[in-house]
Amino acid sequence: MWIFIIIFYIKPAWPRALHCEMFIRSSDRRRSERLTTLPINVNYFGTRIDTINVDSGNSKGIVMLKIQQFRYSTDNFAYVIFGDASAGVVDGGAVEKILAFLTDNGLTLRFVTNTHGHADHTVGTGRLKDLTGAVVIDNRTLRQRSELELEGHKITVLDTPGHTADSLCFYFGNTLISGDTLFNGTIGNCFSGDLNGFFRSIKRLMALPADTVVYAGHDYLRDAMAFARSLEPQNRAIDLFLKRYDPGHVFSTLQEELQVNPYLKFNDSNIIAVLEKKGLPVDTEYRRWESLMSLE
Repeated sequence: MWIFIIIFYIKPAWPRALHCEMFIRSSDRRRSERLTTLPINVNYFGTRIDTINVDSGNSKGIVMLKIQQFRYSTDNFAYVIFGDASAGVVDGGAVEKILAFLTDNGLTLRFVTNTHGHADHTVGTGRLKDLTGAVVIDNRTLRQRSELELEGHKITVLDTPGHTADSLCFYFGNTLISGDTLFNGTIGNCFSGDLNGFFRSIKRLMALPADTVVYAGHDYLRDAMAFARSLEPQNRAIDLFLKRYDPGHVFSTLQEELQVNPYLKFNDSNIIAVLEKKGLPVDTEYRRWESLMSLE
């Protein structure tokens, strides 16, 4: 079956509202420390791309899920995934902002869940349950089910241990909520002690499509890029990445991460040369990963 992509109009720069494809198949560093194809709408706070429609032969027409990011505390992020009338929350620490958003958009909160069990991510879970009657879905249940559903559309749950043993990521369309597993420009600390498991989790995320939009659990982007620049001072991609950074809406694409995030560049010749110069092991992928994780 032929799939035709029709682009009606594209405004320049980064998107405030992006309509893109949804593919459905039948967790703190380092602070310094097909097959159905459906369109998915991703809400941004930046500039905008108006419409990309994909004809998937779906007689019911275009179906969309959306995501909204909320900053809370100093650098934490909460997320609302929503459709026409229903919503789910991941890491709902921004309780008041989330409740106002639900009310303003006429949304019923169906579920609340978390990327992992650290208190800064679970702080709003109980209040949202009590105030809305939403179901709380714990991480153990999610690992067993491997997916969520919202208005008939699947949200894939990726088991990504490493930062913590219970770390999860949520993937729908071209959108990844990565918690403290993958940050924008860096990765999480390995509090689980399972460095090998963390490595496998990072490789699993690296295998996602390059246009995957990464929404992380914290904003450590500036510190992350300072560290990346210390390893690769000539990497011009870092300058471009910082130029479009907006603290009001923090995200990246996986393609960008592969260009600027040193913890995803363990096979890059420049990074390997840096590790060799420091006298660190580089003989295998995993040894290079270990070497990178040993850097401060």
